[in-house]
Amino acid sequence: MNLLRDSSVALVHALLDSMDSTANVDVAVCPPSVYLHDVAAALRGSSVMLGAQNMCDQAEGAFTGEVSGAMLANIGCACVILGHSERRQLFGETDASVNRKIVAALHSALIPIVCVGETLEEREAEKTEEVIATQVRSSLAGLDAVAGSKLVIAYEPVWAIGTGKTATPAQAEAVHAQIRSLLAEQFQASVAETIRIQYGGSVKPENAAELLGQPNIDGALVGGASLKAESFAAIVAAAS
Repeated sequence: MNLLRDSSVALVHALLDSMDSTANVDVAVCPPSVYLHDVAAALRGSSVMLGAQNMCDQAEGAFTGEVSGAMLANIGCACVILGHSERRQLFGETDASVNRKIVAALHSALIPIVCVGETLEEREAEKTEEVIATQVRSSLAGLDAVAGSKLVIAYEPVWAIGTGKTATPAQAEAVHAQIRSLLAEQFQASVAETIRIQYGGSVKPENAAELLGQPNIDGALVGGASLKAESFAAIVAAAS
């Protein structure tokens, strides 16, 4: 919940000016829903995709304040972030509600960016593997390989979001490898290999290249560093 309309549009223009348009990287920006229309206009003609930060699991009807997948697709969104740790922690979202949203997003031809991750307490209690396994299996319950091939997974250790702490490349890679294994278990190895698994936990220009250089880290879900065009562009460059 950052920036206003003019500053959102200005950020996108600055990002487009800062980015190497030939970089072999898929980039998306996910502004607050009230600015999706304006940011979509600013992105027109570029290769940068538009995404939303959340959506409703219902197609339409009496759900005051909610935004449907069809509405997001209609305004130009290609993807939507689902189950972000802040949604889980602050707004009571569960694996079951995230699962319903994934199904709804796929129905609207949106790419679901599905977030999973453990808290500091869970990591210190050595429950990371257990938590990740439960979240992945429950959030993706009932999905077949065709649906699985359309997903993006984002591992975001809650203890490393906005704290300045970052999982070491080895720590992040270990969880990403586990997620890849869980995806292979649910779908099949060939599908799991094609699913992008992003790392999200204080990614910044200084650590992006080392994180993204890990075998199972396919991209980044960028938080605070995306609010400055130069830092986000530098992360894109690191990915390239």
